[in-house]
Amino acid sequence: MNNPYLFSYLPFVSVVLFSLTFGVYSVGETLIFFKEIGLYQGMREFLSDLQLRIFLLTMYTLLFFMVIAALKLIAVTIHETALQFFLKEEADASYSASKSGALIYFIGALVSLAGIQSWKALVLIFSVTTFIYFVYVIYTLSPFMPLTHTVGLIFFQIIIWSVLLAGLIYIVFRLYNGLLASIPLANPTT
Repeated sequence: MNNPYLFSYLPFVSVVLFSLTFGVYSVGETLIFFKEIGLYQGMREFLSDLQLRIFLLTMYTLLFFMVIAALKLIAVTIHETALQFFLKEEADASYSASKSGALIYFIGALVSLAGIQSWKALVLIFSVTTFIYFVYVIYTLSPFMPLTHTVGLIFFQIIIWSVLLAGLIYIVFRLYNGLLASIPLANPTT
């Protein structure tokens, strides 16, 4: 008997592991920053070193958990919308086959423990894991679709993610420029 829900907990565990690794790295960098600006000693008057680390780890892990979970929700929505457009037949087997790719993210989350000392390594591991997962899902779904639908599925997801990323970058630059324009020292005409 093959249980289809055998790996149903892996997405949650993967998000938690990625959040923890990004959180642990962020705690180390934050403590270094606090020491450089002289805030660390002041915080030590209220909290011990362990309490401060646990507090920061909880905050950063929760922050990264929310970001990664939101990205997962957006990715699932984009993927299932693409499947709605390009997977015309009822193919429960194809959908179940693509769900087994959660193991890829779990392995990537375990590998991210090795890159915990570098944000570049963490981002690279997360990006490579995402790319491998994308290739795996396309590979497992391709037998259930004609080539034109497979290409459409790929381009639909690439275009939607590109538009979302470009929009986010545009908003960040607009906010940054608006902030700089509102600072009196940065604007010599006032």
